[in-house]
Amino acid sequence: MSKLIQTTTAGSLPRTKKLAEANAVRPVSEDGFTYQTSDEFDALLQDAVTDVVKQQVEAGIDIVGDGEFGKAMSPGHDFGAWWSYSFQRTGGLALPDKDAPMPEPVRSSPGNVRLTSMNDRRDWTRFAEAYFDPTSGVLLGDVPYWPEVTGPLTYRGHDLVSADVRHLRAALDANGLQDGFITALAPGSAARIGNTFYKTEEEHIWAWAEVLKEEYKAIVDAGFTLQIDDPSLAESWDQINPEPSVSDYRAFIQTRIDAINHAIEGLPEDKVRLHLCWGSWHGPHTTDLEFAHIADKMLEVNAGEYSFEAANARHEHEWKVWKDVQLPEGKKIVPGIVGHSTNVVEHPDLVAERIVRFAELVGPENVIAATDCGLGGRVHGQIAWAKLESLGEGARRASDLLNG
Repeated sequence: MSKLIQTTTAGSLPRTKKLAEANAVRPVSEDGFTYQTSDEFDALLQDAVTDVVKQQVEAGIDIVGDGEFGKAMSPGHDFGAWWSYSFQRTGGLALPDKDAPMPEPVRSSPGNVRLTSMNDRRDWTRFAEAYFDPTSGVLLGDVPYWPEVTGPLTYRGHDLVSADVRHLRAALDANGLQDGFITALAPGSAARIGNTFYKTEEEHIWAWAEVLKEEYKAIVDAGFTLQIDDPSLAESWDQINPEPSVSDYRAFIQTRIDAINHAIEGLPEDKVRLHLCWGSWHGPHTTDLEFAHIADKMLEVNAGEYSFEAANARHEHEWKVWKDVQLPEGKKIVPGIVGHSTNVVEHPDLVAERIVRFAELVGPENVIAATDCGLGGRVHGQIAWAKLESLGEGARRASDLLNG
């Protein structure tokens, strides 16, 4: 029987110890948050990407990525980890004084939704004792420290995205594959950093859209699927104090949806995947917004595939949303079937059960089974690969069930 259900990941995979050590000793540029590179490091990175593609194939992953290995975290600073690579590819940014007092919390009002500081988000303040207790098992890290926009934004990541493309293409060729995907940050998520240059929030978001469209086009022009990472569409709900009305929040994210559509205008929809999540940190997530409130807004993004969390304990029950939300013809969903939020490895039969739920609602041809979010930095490498093997086996079992 043919395998009906394809598998993929949400992007980030655990770096090897050798790659992590090489990143740690790379020289840093004068701006303080950009790495310098070398032929030696480039060769090491190529070997790592080739190997991570091979590991994905061996685990049963059909649509592979580069594990985001070329997306270096921020040297010497903890400003967002997974997204900080994008700031290294953007001009017009500068690091603020790390010793300066934290900004005052921002408060919203009806009809005037505004993001507060990351450390003031409602989930973090509600469970402050747990977040700052190292024995609690909550994974947060240091107080985030990001650059801020101090001048006109420009794209300067041409060499870096070209390297991403080159490394993945070589890795695919070495493993006898044709297609893969590369991730990139969404305008709305990027615009969550501070801004002292643009006059309005909307102007700031649209400036990011103009910058990031260059990276998007480079990825698609190289023949890859572009995955746009936009946790801001769901996660920002928790970063608004006090909690807004759902209608105000839907209006708030509309600008971010419009900015994505502007940035991908002219790109074929079947080469674009949107990834939405509620933030991948290990925490209670009691202030997450219900998926039912934004599922239809997610579908307004002109993408061919929609990736979202569906495996963790806060959102697994929301598979039922697809009983009421109509998936447009020709589109696919990419639900998370194994999670980043637990060290427990999902049983292949549970994986199959989760897949079948979605397949029976939207059609098996419209389901790609994935991880909730990136596994890199969230679970140990051994556990991550065990989860991917379970995902691959579970997809095979689900395909058998659906084939009858």
